[in-house]
Amino acid sequence: MTAAPKILAINGSERDGNTADVLRHAAAHAAERGVEFEIVDLRNVRMERCGPCGDCNDRTFVCAVRDDIPSVVGRMIDADGIVFAAPVHGFGTASLMQTFIERAGVGYLRFNRPLSNKVAGVISVARRYSAGEVWAQLTVNALLNRMILVGSGFPATVHALHRGDALKDIEGLKNVERLVDRMADMMALLREHRELTGRDALSSNDVNERVGLPLNELAGTK
Repeated sequence: MTAAPKILAINGSERDGNTADVLRHAAAHAAERGVEFEIVDLRNVRMERCGPCGDCNDRTFVCAVRDDIPSVVGRMIDADGIVFAAPVHGFGTASLMQTFIERAGVGYLRFNRPLSNKVAGVISVARRYSAGEVWAQLTVNALLNRMILVGSGFPATVHALHRGDALKDIEGLKNVERLVDRMADMMALLREHRELTGRDALSSNDVNERVGLPLNELAGTK
């Protein structure tokens, strides 16, 4: 029996607040589509900041800092789709998500782009300002990892101030539902193509694009 498609959501909020409420809403909608939806709350992940070593652009092996990032990256690799969700703090992405992008991306994902051709969705939560800027930053991060980004028409940005306000933003939640629907449809199409042809729908010929290192030099890194 074929396993149900799975979306893993990365919640970059420091609190169990509006961003978590939005993701729980997304999970309920995903269940209606027969899609498993798991949430990783970065506030519960042991995650160190990038250290002073400064050799990230030269190394050909994974990050030396020891924390829970490898476990989260492994769960992302096992999923069919990834949702990046974060609130706006100080007119930018919440610090937990920023740290995760740096640690996971530079420390692990850049070597062979293991998220290539996985389906990506982006959600930002804001009181009023900078929702688009945070949404754009997370979108670029997904594209950097060669993911297949699906849209929701209007971006899945949800507006909220006090706890519980996100669930009152009917238009924002509708865009979140539309995002989940389109992710589910795309995951189904990609799985069907893979089962019929035995290969991914999009090529990923070279494993890295790092300046100063030959393409494919990092293949087979531990």
